[in-house]
Amino acid sequence: METRLSRYIWSHTRKQQLWILLVVALSMIPYFLSFDLPKQIVNGPIQGEGFETPGATQRFMQISFDLPIFGHVDLFSGFELGRQGTLLALSLVFLFLVIVNGLFKFYINTYKGRLGERLLRRIRFELIDRVLRFPPNHLKRVKPAEIATMVKDEVEPMGGFTGDAFVQPALLGGQALTALIFILLQNLWLGFIAAFVVALQAIIIPRMRKRLLVLGRERQLTARQLSGRVSEIVDGIHTIRGHDTTNYERADIAARLGHIFKIRYDLYQWKFLVKFLNNFLAQVTPFLFYSIGGYLALQGRLDIGQLVAVIGAYKDLPGPLKELIDWDQARQDVQVKYAQVVEQFSVEPLIDPKVQEVSVVPAPPLSGALAAVNLSLADEGGAKLVEHVSLQIRPGETVAITGGTGGGGEALAEAFGRLTWPTSGRIVVGDNDIREVPEAVIGRRISYASSEVYTFQGSLGDNLLYGLKHAPLTEVLYEGDRAAHRRWELLEAKLAGNPSHDINSDWIDYAAADASGPEDLFAKVRAVLDVVLLTNDVLALAIRSTMDPAEHPDFAGEIVEMRGALRRRLEAEKLSDLVVFFEPGSYNIEATVGENLLFGTVTDRARWERALESHPFFKTVLKRAGLHETFYQMGLEIAENVVELFRDLPPDHPFFQQLTFMTSEEIPVYEALLQKLRGRPLAEVSEDDAIRIIRLCFGYIETRHRFGLLTDDLMKKIVEARREFSEGLPADLAGIIEHYEPNRYMASASIIDNVLFGRIGHKHTDGSDRIRAIVRDLFESLGLYDKVLAFGLDFDVGAGGKRLTASQRQKLNLARTLMRNSDFYIFNQPLLALDQRTQDQITRNVFAFLRDEDRNPAIVWVISNPALSELFDRVAHFENGRLMHEEAAETPSKDSDYKELAS
Repeated sequence: METRLSRYIWSHTRKQQLWILLVVALSMIPYFLSFDLPKQIVNGPIQGEGFETPGATQRFMQISFDLPIFGHVDLFSGFELGRQGTLLALSLVFLFLVIVNGLFKFYINTYKGRLGERLLRRIRFELIDRVLRFPPNHLKRVKPAEIATMVKDEVEPMGGFTGDAFVQPALLGGQALTALIFILLQNLWLGFIAAFVVALQAIIIPRMRKRLLVLGRERQLTARQLSGRVSEIVDGIHTIRGHDTTNYERADIAARLGHIFKIRYDLYQWKFLVKFLNNFLAQVTPFLFYSIGGYLALQGRLDIGQLVAVIGAYKDLPGPLKELIDWDQARQDVQVKYAQVVEQFSVEPLIDPKVQEVSVVPAPPLSGALAAVNLSLADEGGAKLVEHVSLQIRPGETVAITGGTGGGGEALAEAFGRLTWPTSGRIVVGDNDIREVPEAVIGRRISYASSEVYTFQGSLGDNLLYGLKHAPLTEVLYEGDRAAHRRWELLEAKLAGNPSHDINSDWIDYAAADASGPEDLFAKVRAVLDVVLLTNDVLALAIRSTMDPAEHPDFAGEIVEMRGALRRRLEAEKLSDLVVFFEPGSYNIEATVGENLLFGTVTDRARWERALESHPFFKTVLKRAGLHETFYQMGLEIAENVVELFRDLPPDHPFFQQLTFMTSEEIPVYEALLQKLRGRPLAEVSEDDAIRIIRLCFGYIETRHRFGLLTDDLMKKIVEARREFSEGLPADLAGIIEHYEPNRYMASASIIDNVLFGRIGHKHTDGSDRIRAIVRDLFESLGLYDKVLAFGLDFDVGAGGKRLTASQRQKLNLARTLMRNSDFYIFNQPLLALDQRTQDQITRNVFAFLRDEDRNPAIVWVISNPALSELFDRVAHFENGRLMHEEAAETPSKDSDYKELAS
């Protein structure tokens, strides 16, 4: 990268800088005229110079000049104006100059801002581009948070400085020089005074500000290190809590913040000292002008108009001068920051840009072998991971790598996947070094998966199809405003040196997945999910998600119709008691008291909690239904039972998972509340305490908690109170409850709840598993399976995929690798988070899948179970970084054999 920021700016904005410098030069003309005009107004019409006789006039706007050959040339004779007319005309000219100078400033500042933002966009893109080309080993040394901080924050001032880099000194220097020349023209001594003070400021202030640069650099470095440390805390929070080192981390952060505070405090002290001295020098000059200039005016050696003009001109001198000094400070500051950024991003050797060029052409199959040639690999400390290994993987061949952790097989697989660069030797495909072959070929024809998974924030489907997004394959047609906006985007991208690829294009390479379009692709998705045993997980995510029936009316209607099919299926299998359905006129013993009372679900939990505590509607309805005191007594019994049974259990005891109305943290609270309320009638209990007791009833389920609190009479009263809650709901609570209706889809409930329209009975210990199996079969038979699965693919996996389990992330990563057709598949123990039996099953599934439909890719798999070696053509055994021996393995000879293994 260019080491000097000024050269970097000039090389990318040369034409724009020259244009704005020309505009700055033109702006000096009206700027100078605005200095001279006050003198003409004061000396002319105000003091009467040229209007000594009554009725005297002067010519205004006369345009004439003398030429050597032509003599006196009078282009425009002007207007004859009296004293008052001249005053008005000169004042209007002054106003006109103010407007013109303002417009010049507006144009210059706007142009500078656009120029700065454009270069900021360029440099940010260039830095990210370099990150994408960092060598693999360097990526292991950097902290992502520090890189992100540099790209986001540390280059921010460079954008603002870009527009000022050449324009600001020209503009401010021109303004200051214009004002100083004007003062010298009015009076030489006053001009010398102004020049002396200006020289003093220009010499002293920049030298004092060097200390500010040192402190600013320290502040930047410590802030970046703090950002990286905070990122480590967030990423390692489970380790920190697990080892009880939270207070150590607090001490470390406190020490860092203290160091930053000291730097910033020193910075403020020195900054305001410099500012005080600068302001003092700026204010000394007016004192000298008033005293010395006033004396000269009294002596008659300087007229009043000149003194006024000098003072007026000097008012415009400290501002540009101060800003010029600030510009020099900013220049040095951003140069320091730029040098730091360049230092961090100047990494060698970077990947050649040609290797990562976009290609919309399908990658040709790799015909040669993938081979390690006298390969050696080392870690960051220089310890050898692989020493002088040569291993060839021929097209269509399957090779198992054994040797365990540290044997060297994992490191070799990383080298095949281009995650590690050789310290000596080469990785070749055919006759070409793998590092020199374009990513558009290697990245598509060689697929790699390991147990180290990164899942991007977004939907599960986006992550699954991520490996197919190589290049924009379609051209989007825009119309109207969107077309104009797209043209603007293309222009700005070109000016900022950014690529013009359309993110709204279809980037999915369907051909790479053996699909002709989205429908065929979905069939491939489903097949791959089945291979890695992720289908049930995706289906579970789907049926637990909610759906807006307004957006999917047909599907919502099909789900409602499925309720009847479920009932018929349960009756046919004599499992009618597996699900207790919601019936408008009966109590559902498997649902909570709250669900039975409201006969619906709460759409806004926070709003419901506030209403339950403060809204009179609920208390009124409960009293009218004869349930207020009953629920209070019931709540007291629930609290008594829970406190007695659970108060001595640890907070993480599994019994707490059965409680729907109280958490482990609330038990001490209710224990104290019971001591307060014991023996007191409801009439003497405060409203808040009564509500806290009554609300326990809303989560009670008799069949689960078995406290014997629900009688037939009480259940009948609860059913009778439903109408009150349904019909009497006040307007300010409208929409807080979505009632159960047999023929309507409930937007606030999950898909599975809409299918069941009831609750799973507790009589069957395996009820949940049996229901999921039945519901899945119904989805298949009714043709809804793919639709439901699509909702699972829309599931947001969270930052880094943290909403998925470790095993789900590894399955997803393996599925992402299998989605595209490649010539070589490198599997580096991709399923370590799974138990051995599941690993073995998925491994066999993968073999059957990759050898199906006349496909014959090469497979390299680092395995931990030696029994799986029977699947491979060869077994390569590593120990201590060396290839100890290779041997042939008995493998099934036909594709059908693989299918038998998978089954």
